[in-house]
Amino acid sequence: MDYHKINNLSGWICAAIATFIYVLTMEPTTSWWDTGEFIAAAHRMQIVHQPGAPLFLLLQNVFSLLAFGNPERIAYWMNFGSALSSGLTILFLFWTITALVRKMIWQTGTKLTSIGLLQIMGGGAIGAMAYALSDTFWFSAVESEVYAMSSLCTAVVFWAILKWEARADDPGANRWLVFIAYIMGLSLGIHLLNLLTIPALALVIYFRKTTKVTLAGVTKTLLIGCTVLAFILWGIVQYLVKFAAYSDLFFVNTLGMGFGSGVVVFAICVVGALGYGIWYSMQRAKPILNIALVCMGFIIFGYSSFAMVLIRAKANPLLNNSQPDDAFSFLWYLNRGQFGSEPLVSGPYFDSQLIDIKPGSNEYRKGETSYEVAGTDNHPVYDRTTLFPRIYSTRDFHPQGYRAWLGLGEGEQPRPADNLKFLTAYQLGHMYWRYFMWNFAGRQNDQQPLILSYSEGNWISGINFIDQWRLGGQDKLPEAAKTDPSRNAFYFLPLILGVTGLIWQLKRSRMDMAVVGLLFFFTGLAIVLYLNQSPLQPRERDYAYAGSFYAFAIWIGIGAVALADVLKRSWNQRLAVPVAITVGLFAVPVWMGVEGWDDHDRSQKYMARDMARNYLESCAPNAILFTYIDNDTFPLWYLQEVEGVRRDVRVVNLSLLGMDWQVRQMKEPAEGYEALPISMADHQFAKGTRDVLYYHDYGIQDSVELQKLLALLLSDNPSDQLVYSNGDRRNFLPTKNFKLTVNREQVLKHDVVPEKWHDKIVDTMVWTYDHDMVTRSELTLMDILVHNEWKRPIYFTATTPTSQRLGLDDYLVSEGFALRLMPVRARNESGAGHLVNPDNAYENVMHKFTWGNMKDAPYLDPTSYALVGQSLKVFSDTAEMLITEGRREAAKDVVNRAVQVLPERLPLVGLADQYPVLAAQLYELGETDKANALVERNVRFLDEQLAYYAAIAETKPNAEGQAIRDSLVALEQFAFAAEAHGQPDQQRAARGIFDRYRLHFFGS
Repeated sequence: MDYHKINNLSGWICAAIATFIYVLTMEPTTSWWDTGEFIAAAHRMQIVHQPGAPLFLLLQNVFSLLAFGNPERIAYWMNFGSALSSGLTILFLFWTITALVRKMIWQTGTKLTSIGLLQIMGGGAIGAMAYALSDTFWFSAVESEVYAMSSLCTAVVFWAILKWEARADDPGANRWLVFIAYIMGLSLGIHLLNLLTIPALALVIYFRKTTKVTLAGVTKTLLIGCTVLAFILWGIVQYLVKFAAYSDLFFVNTLGMGFGSGVVVFAICVVGALGYGIWYSMQRAKPILNIALVCMGFIIFGYSSFAMVLIRAKANPLLNNSQPDDAFSFLWYLNRGQFGSEPLVSGPYFDSQLIDIKPGSNEYRKGETSYEVAGTDNHPVYDRTTLFPRIYSTRDFHPQGYRAWLGLGEGEQPRPADNLKFLTAYQLGHMYWRYFMWNFAGRQNDQQPLILSYSEGNWISGINFIDQWRLGGQDKLPEAAKTDPSRNAFYFLPLILGVTGLIWQLKRSRMDMAVVGLLFFFTGLAIVLYLNQSPLQPRERDYAYAGSFYAFAIWIGIGAVALADVLKRSWNQRLAVPVAITVGLFAVPVWMGVEGWDDHDRSQKYMARDMARNYLESCAPNAILFTYIDNDTFPLWYLQEVEGVRRDVRVVNLSLLGMDWQVRQMKEPAEGYEALPISMADHQFAKGTRDVLYYHDYGIQDSVELQKLLALLLSDNPSDQLVYSNGDRRNFLPTKNFKLTVNREQVLKHDVVPEKWHDKIVDTMVWTYDHDMVTRSELTLMDILVHNEWKRPIYFTATTPTSQRLGLDDYLVSEGFALRLMPVRARNESGAGHLVNPDNAYENVMHKFTWGNMKDAPYLDPTSYALVGQSLKVFSDTAEMLITEGRREAAKDVVNRAVQVLPERLPLVGLADQYPVLAAQLYELGETDKANALVERNVRFLDEQLAYYAAIAETKPNAEGQAIRDSLVALEQFAFAAEAHGQPDQQRAARGIFDRYRLHFFGS
């Protein structure tokens, strides 16, 4: 038998099966988070957020060509690119497992039996398919994100080092090391995670080349591997560009040459030095130096994919994040300057007070003819610091998260030991081991717990007494939890098989086990230490640890071989091996696929695309739409840039508007998009100028015209600025009382306000600014308000936080999923909520909006369910306004449309407690049967949830307090709605459950 042919064929079969599964379950269009940005950027070769992924974008652009000009299929084919990359990852994982297993069970020079071959191939298939159907990898495999291609790079380099190991004594074997270096260089243009394999690769080289393995040798090798990792991560990725930037600074500012001249000279020097070094190593017969320099050259060659960033940034496309078109902006882009960094060795506590700022090195920006100083790299000084800081804070909301995880009371200071406590409980326990167990033990559900919870997002096993001991309440699981697609129980089977493989490999091949173990550590736990994540993360982060789960999947495959080896001691090997492989196959990858299929099947999921369409369709023609977060921005970019939907709307992300490059771009028209009405000259908001302007109370009682305040904030007159203790001179905000005089003629001319509200137009808009500082984002927003003169409609997405709306809430009118700025009092009588423009909202809800197949999709993720809640609010608010105006038939259309499109399944209390308003409206509009069905369904759900929370509380601390309170409030509101509309059965049911659990939990 030909081992290599069978090995190759078996690997390709596993890859084909995995790819087929991914194609069946992949999302047909864009999804949430970064995919909308990536698809839009790849389609038109644009620049994504830092530090970029140019090779990923180039490859995805190739896949987009398979759409053959159909814009609605471009996202599908880019998702296919991820599916194919993931399938190829499984191919190389299979070959990696079989290579490791073969070394342990097939002695060189002996004949490989068919049973031995089955054992090797079976182990490879079980391990590879277990990873293929693991939660984290499957999730990334079906969307256009970087992690699928990044995993492929990791798989290729680890497979390649085993190919080198098998051929290390052959002539030309080092070409495998060069190949690895090139793949690593290319992977820099996708994601940096691949670099974390380097220490494991170094250990393979040491074990293969040394004649005697020693602890000192292993330690030295690991130090060398970590040094090489650091050299590439900082020396090549960052300092190579930094040296080029400062060379350009010298050539431009000192020698008076053109921009880029220093970069060219530096590049020539680097290439020349590398070429000379390689020639020298050949002439002097220095093989180690030679291979090191050749590998370095190929890493840099692969890294050159980032030239795409500079080239396309020069073209100034619409999506041009950071505009990295010169040496220093490119350096800032690569260093992720927009996101900051986390302290690792020494840093503050979350409650430390800033006492000083020490200036560091100068930062530069490109001027007209030379580089200009844009400020300094400041270093804050705090009153309390600690070594190994784990509980620092960069956001106002972080302290409450730290206190919750550490059990600290308000005002109680953290201690040094709390760093280790937080590392253990949150960063390791919650943000790594929980994800690990999701993949190899089971998952409770996909709801993200921001603080400790026994009912959200935990790992489970499916074994009742274990889950009861850990989480409580298992005998009272509500029906919604039992049928939740995201609930997966693996009964520890993948974990047991993986641990078995680890132990078996440790006994059979300690060196290989050390290599796989090092890969497991550096792509998992080491990332935890490096990222130093804060609490209250906006999304789950398990994708960062896919490499670690990849390593564990190797042990799963070896575990299947170990199981066969154990059975052979009691059974005939011709029976033992097939039984072990069959049991392993069905108990692990097949079962993982069965359990995970429903929550990974995105084939009918259109929520991200359709909600983005709803945001855009909420806007009048030629509108300016302010967004804030990824999920109300990136899908909109996708729709506009790929499918060409509503390109008349200029989408402005307020988070990015705090950057000078974004303001510059918004000042100019771009590819069919009109420029924003921004009057500021570039030098007035350039980096280092007016980054932050502080409020100083001058005791001004009356409201001040916004135009005058803007002039003061932009004034270069020293008399309009304050001198700070460090010598800085800055503009300042003297009052928070703003007003904007309304030009009624302009308002009427541009149809800003519906005709029936013309008598409600105010002469002056008066409001209170709600911050103690003005960032570049707020400054630009003020400029737009002053100079727009009502010519273009201005909107904020409904999901934009109130804190980001400049205090304008009193003048924001809902027209669906966006709030329009109008010079009318837009608060309702209670002071809560927004006025609704019923004509536009009705037209949008009934004829323009699409609903993402939310009712029939087999699976909706938490982000989608949050938008279900937002959709419910749009329906209810629109219907309420129509009822107020006496337009009952139109209101009935709206509530019936809500019943028609909203999903019946209730996954969480946070959604159920939004339904009482809709129920009351259905009752009022004569849809009693539908209202009763809605009430009964929700009350039954809340009853089961409260019984579950009560059961948890019997053995666990009450961590579900907010959900309990929300459930009781919802029950009471359902009871009120039923009672008010003469439905005693529904009222008694809701009231009875409310009274019972209020007494149970609160005693009154």
